[in-house]
Amino acid sequence: MTQPNFMIIGAAKAGTTSLYHYLRQHPQIYMTPTKETNYFALVGHPLDYAGPGDQDYITRFSVTTPEGYAAQFAGVQGERAIGEASPLYLYDAQTPQRLKAAVPDVRLIAVLREPVTRAYSAFSHLVRDGREPAVSFAEALELEEDRIAAGWEHIWHYTRMGRYAEQLRRYQALFAPEQLRVYLHDDLLRRPDWVMQDLLKFLEVDSSALPDQSVRHNVSTLGLPHLPPLLPKVQERLEALFTPEREALAELLGRDLRDWERQVLTAY
Repeated sequence: MTQPNFMIIGAAKAGTTSLYHYLRQHPQIYMTPTKETNYFALVGHPLDYAGPGDQDYITRFSVTTPEGYAAQFAGVQGERAIGEASPLYLYDAQTPQRLKAAVPDVRLIAVLREPVTRAYSAFSHLVRDGREPAVSFAEALELEEDRIAAGWEHIWHYTRMGRYAEQLRRYQALFAPEQLRVYLHDDLLRRPDWVMQDLLKFLEVDSSALPDQSVRHNVSTLGLPHLPPLLPKVQERLEALFTPEREALAELLGRDLRDWERQVLTAY
């Protein structure tokens, strides 16, 4: 069985779909035909999630058997870099160990988005798809822990999915530093050519063959009426939750993330 040698592991709603499509354009890169196979997170897992639309979404995309996963790589034709993109891998606590056991030399790519805007983007995605029953983002946040306890799938974990520092530490504990690249969503927006050149060098393919990045993929607000701004009390609650998270991540990455606070203050 052909094994992947790189993974886009997350985060959800941070630009991984665009990255997947950009990398597919490169002649030396093979990407699985299914984005979000979720294999290393859900292998052997009963797909019995209980949230609205969870069964349709998870069943349609996820690959949970070794045979099904092997079939994702049937089209490999000598490409140098062979990969897939499953944002659930960053969040799921079991995935790092499974990857280490199966593909110990794999290269890992993470893209991180300011967690308040990431959570609101996930909410807007579910509103767009007619799945979110809550009448407001504030109500959805209040229901988060109950939904998790009831077995709703991971996209409903609005705030938990934004706790990046603890998620990255699980990978850092198992993989060498040179196996992990971490970018910010801001990097993709402001310096896309730099990101792609750096990423292609990381994957050891021709870094001069830059993809067409003119198309944005999976923009969740298309077709939606303008979503209302965050209520001040909701914004304050989320800032209180994520400020220590942001500080921990800044220390972990050695990057100044104070701009994330400004993004929250100006985005809504």
